[in-house]
Order: sequence, then structure tokens, then C-alpha cells
Amino acid sequence: MSESEPIELQPARLGAARLLRVLLPVVVLAAGVAAWDLVVRLNQIPPYILPGPGLVAQTLVADWPILSASLLATLATTLQGFLAAAIGGIALALLFNQSRWVEYSLFPYAVVLQVTPVIAIAPLLLIYLPQDTAVVACAFIVAFFPVLANTTLGLNSVDRNLAGLFRLYGASRWQTLLRLKLPAALPYMLGGLRIAGGLSLIGAVVAEIAAGSAGAGSGLAYRIAESGYRLNIPRMFAALLLLSAAGIVIYAALALLSHLLLRRWHESALGKEQ
Repeated sequence: MSESEPIELQPARLGAARLLRVLLPVVVLAAGVAAWDLVVRLNQIPPYILPGPGLVAQTLVADWPILSASLLATLATTLQGFLAAAIGGIALALLFNQSRWVEYSLFPYAVVLQVTPVIAIAPLLLIYLPQDTAVVACAFIVAFFPVLANTTLGLNSVDRNLAGLFRLYGASRWQTLLRLKLPAALPYMLGGLRIAGGLSLIGAVVAEIAAGSAGAGSGLAYRIAESGYRLNIPRMFAALLLLSAAGIVIYAALALLSHLLLRRWHESALGKEQ
């Protein structure tokens, strides 16, 4: 075997490894669904206790008009809460970086807000705020801290040698922020946004359950609670499936955005290109 053959085979091996990473989760999912269906059939479990995957799929198709409207309502709340958390968290982190006094004064309260369970805050928000605003506020509260904490960490983790070089050349605070600190903090910021995307969905679901809203504006969380009260377990599973799919899509979209922004220069994305 010549010395060039391993190099020629390397792209094929990398392609096989990538294909394996895609196929393995699909195989595990198929095995899990098959085991679920087998358990239901062998034990003859009634649908109001545990519906089979086939019945859940049929319910998803039959109830799609209702479930799709609820999905859009939940996604709208999630998006509003996520955008508010992203803008507020990044803006406050920038303010913290420019003023240590502001950080020392406000950061402990951000921690308190994070560690307080949102299920305990939601009823109070529903008393003092309009229902739609309260639901968005819950999604914001849950998603806000990861963005703030990660962005603050990134802005404070700039290489001291590079910061000293900027000072040596007489760079202003804004030039240092825009050309050094923000690019260095971008991976941390994107990591916080990936976490916040899923958490904003969780906050929206918790708020919808606490609100107990009905009608055209009802989200998937309400449909799950309603299905439980009516023992419509197949619809409950279908709504849970849509929630899981929504969370996966949100995370995948934010991960793709992170990869596109970092793939040409940061180690976390360069390793995936090899």
C-alpha cells in the first residue's frame, strides 16, 4: 500500500462517519417506536392508558386543524419570549461589561430571578399583567439568564494579551468592544441562545398551563391539559409529539446559525468541518 492511499481514503471515511451519525439516531428511534408498539399489542393496553404509535399518528392527522392552531400559538409565544430574552440579555451583558458597578448591583437579582421557579411566578404575572403579556413574560424569564450569563462570561474572557495590545495602540472602549470583545464573546453568546431557545418553549408551556386559556388562542399546553381531563390520551400524545418536534426544530435552527457564523474561524465549528 502506497503512502498516498490513506489520504485518499480519508474523505470516504469522513463521509461514512457523518452518515453513521445521522443513521444511528434514526435506528434508535425506530427501535423505540417498534418496542412501544410491541408492548401495547402484547399487553393489550387500552388507548386511554397508553395508545400505540399508529393511533397517535392517526390522531395527529385527524386533529391537525386543532393541533396546528395550538402549535402556532405556542410558537408565537416562544418566539416573542426568545427575542425579548436575546435582546435584553445581550444588552444587559454589554452594560455589565462597561460598568462593574452596574454588574455588581444588578447581577444578583438576575440570579434570583433565574432560581425562582417560573411555575410560582406565573400566577402572579397573570394577576398583574394581561394574559398574553404574562405568558410571554414567563417565556422571557426562563430564557433570559442563559443569554445574560453566557454573554457576560464571553465578554469577560477576552485574551489579556490582545486587550493589552488594543490599549497599546490607543483603541477606544467602543473600538475594543466592537473589534475584540464581541467577536471573542460570539461563541459564548450563541451557546446561550441555543439554551434559551429550548427554555423559552418550556416557559411558554408552563405559562399556558398556569393561564388555563381556552379558545382560538390556546396553545399546545392547554390541549395537553384538556386531553388529560377528557381522557383523550391519543391527542395528548400527539400534542406532546408536536412539542418535542418544535423543540428539536428550534434547537437545530439555532445550532445551524451558530455553525454558519463560526465555521470559518472558531475551533468548535472547525472540528465539524474536518
